[in-house]
Amino acid sequence: MKQFNSALAKVFIFIMAVITLFPFVYMILSSLMTFQEATSIPPTLIPKSLNWQNFSEAMKQAPFVRYFFNTIFVSGLSTLGTLVTSVLAAFALVKLEFRFKNILSAVMVTLLMIPYEVTVFTNYQTIAQMGLLDTYTALIVPSLASVFYIFYLRGYISSIPISYYKAAKVDGCGDLEFITRILVPLIKPSLFTMGILSFIGGWNSFLWPILVTNSKEMRLLSNGLSAFATESGTNVQLQMAASTIAIVPILIIYLIFRKEIIKGVASSGIKG
Repeated sequence: MKQFNSALAKVFIFIMAVITLFPFVYMILSSLMTFQEATSIPPTLIPKSLNWQNFSEAMKQAPFVRYFFNTIFVSGLSTLGTLVTSVLAAFALVKLEFRFKNILSAVMVTLLMIPYEVTVFTNYQTIAQMGLLDTYTALIVPSLASVFYIFYLRGYISSIPISYYKAAKVDGCGDLEFITRILVPLIKPSLFTMGILSFIGGWNSFLWPILVTNSKEMRLLSNGLSAFATESGTNVQLQMAASTIAIVPILIIYLIFRKEIIKGVASSGIKG
């Protein structure tokens, strides 16, 4: 009976994996098809010949180099800011004692329950009133802190004995020195995981960038793809090529660092 259940579970996992991966695989195959193959009914699954020129043609029709630069720049600075603010905030919540600490923690937990869509328009109004629309500042500043990642690190830092901090204070070590010289090396796997996931989140960001940017030069990759799908009309093969160009780099990053990501999540205080 156990062998039957195990085989059934493996078959189910295989079927779900095929269902999950098929759209991605078909996107890559379609990016190598001709227009006739990409729009044929019934759909063509395997291209007769590999049309690599679809990628160069897609790059010519839209400034994807600019989109890549904007996305890497914004995601990189946002990730760096998130790392710094999350480490400082999580350290304060775990190791420091101050008034209203429990109230502050409760308020932050409440913020986790508020949907992103509820706050995005308030943030937009603030950015608009400050005259920052269509700037890198508008794209970066709202992403410099994350309540979720603060609590992610809080669970990890809580597992570090308080005696480390007290011993460092006895030796004359300041809080910032303790963070940079002792705490950061101890939580490096968690920071690495957080950095990769934050960067991927910034790479895939769509709603906020499309709200605060108006010019083509300020678009991020996801917004550029959306506009390209409209501008390229019925050229489905070029749309698929552009989507492949956008997805492959972040997929490579994930495949390279997947073990570190899993290790960081597994060793943190957050389970499930």
